Amino acid sequence: MTSATGRAPAVARPPHGGARSAEPWIFPASPRPGGAPAAAAVLFDRDGTLVEDVPYNGDPALVRPVPGAVRAVAALRAAGLVLGVVSNQSGVARGLLTRRQVEAVQARVEDLLGPFGIWAVCPHGPSEGCGCRKPAPGLVLAACRGLGVPPARTVVIGDIGADVGAARAAGARAILVPTPATRPEEVADAGTVAADLTAAVRLVLDGRPGTDREGT
Repeated sequence: MTSATGRAPAVARPPHGGARSAEPWIFPASPRPGGAPAAAAVLFDRDGTLVEDVPYNGDPALVRPVPGAVRAVAALRAAGLVLGVVSNQSGVARGLLTRRQVEAVQARVEDLLGPFGIWAVCPHGPSEGCGCRKPAPGLVLAACRGLGVPPARTVVIGDIGADVGAARAAGARAILVPTPATRPEEVADAGTVAADLTAAVRLVLDGRPGTDREGT
């Protein structure tokens, strides 16, 4: 059975389409281009990192890749890395988004940027105490399991401190790409900071995520 977007149902389906399950939504992997080996992985935050941040967006027509995203993602695929997305979507818990809308936006992102090996989505609100909402490690750990890559061989790229915190808690590496929404203290604490997505991908391909300031 497939959804209206042509995807198979996620492994963990919340009852009645809500967000009450304590588990994240894990969407089945897309085929890997060229059978790329699971040698290493990059997990992206969605809003503000891969695409422009539109709060609680459920409209695929509003999806816009950030500058350089198409080439940056393509470069990682060409290098044989497997890719995933880890995204907090508290709009579901707030009643502002449905599962179908989340899937529709994901499908549009893949239309523009190509397929991702896995989508791990937290549909819970900040007060629900789940283990998946970033900066908790649940989304990163679930994505790594789905991709068959250990966290130690995974890099998380995001735009706020919660992305860095989730990576660290899971045992993965992190690269922060600041935006106007990023707080100064988050930049100071990040360890590895890149000026934009292109610079972040350059760090990954150079094998240098650690304690760098790339392009800043």
